[in-house]
Amino acid sequence: MLRACLVQGSRAPATIASSSHSSLHTSAVLRVESARKRQARLTKQKNLAKREELQQKAAAVRPHVVLGTIAGDDAKWASCDLARVLVRPEELAPDAPPQNVHIPAAAADVRVPSSLAFGLREREQRMLFEHLPLLSADMATRREMYAMRSAKAEEMAAHHEKELAAGVAQANGVAALVDLRNANAAGIAFENRRRVVAAFSEPGKPSDTGRTEVQAALLTLQIRNLWKHLNEFKRDIANRRSLRRLIHQRAKLLKYLKRTDRDRYDRILERLGLEPGAVEGELVV
Repeated sequence: MLRACLVQGSRAPATIASSSHSSLHTSAVLRVESARKRQARLTKQKNLAKREELQQKAAAVRPHVVLGTIAGDDAKWASCDLARVLVRPEELAPDAPPQNVHIPAAAADVRVPSSLAFGLREREQRMLFEHLPLLSADMATRREMYAMRSAKAEEMAAHHEKELAAGVAQANGVAALVDLRNANAAGIAFENRRRVVAAFSEPGKPSDTGRTEVQAALLTLQIRNLWKHLNEFKRDIANRRSLRRLIHQRAKLLKYLKRTDRDRYDRILERLGLEPGAVEGELVV
């Protein structure tokens, strides 16, 4: 009995204290505070959503720092001069039609491929496939005529025709050897570099590798090849560093050209299929 009275007496002050505490912190004050926090939270969410939307809009029109074009604008690269001078897949197709070179007095023509490797130019092509078979037949016929002094003209003509046919067969064999379709990756890369140097050099200097436009075009070609390699081998960290170095090197060259000659700068950007934003300002690769 005494214990129950003592327990009830000890609980009474706690009940009075809790009732006084609840009268000081009413539910209205708590509701006002939660509304203020809710408004701040909604404002923060709205600002974050607006910032994300602005970032997405800026990223949609920002050119790719590696490829140099805006996302979805692949036609700009396909129509630029650099893309047009490179080796196309059609040139490496097995059914690519050859060029028939006719040699006078020959029974067959020399079938020259449409694209040749090893940097063979037009002058070397004429020498190999037009002049060399005929000169070889003439020299062989003269040696035969000196060896057989009593040979008749009909025999010499038949011998010359035979040697000319052999020369044409040899020329066809050489044409198969220098065919670009039989080249490896290094041979195709060499042909691409040769075409780029010839296309971006001055008209009077067809092999001017020191020209700024030529160096920028070669760097762009190397950057695109390296980007294609990295898309296939994503863990190649060493080549990622090389890619960053090449991108900043190209930007440095183009910034120099912009300071010295703005017209050449605008022309080379168009010929390389690059947007100004891909080479100007801070480049984050």
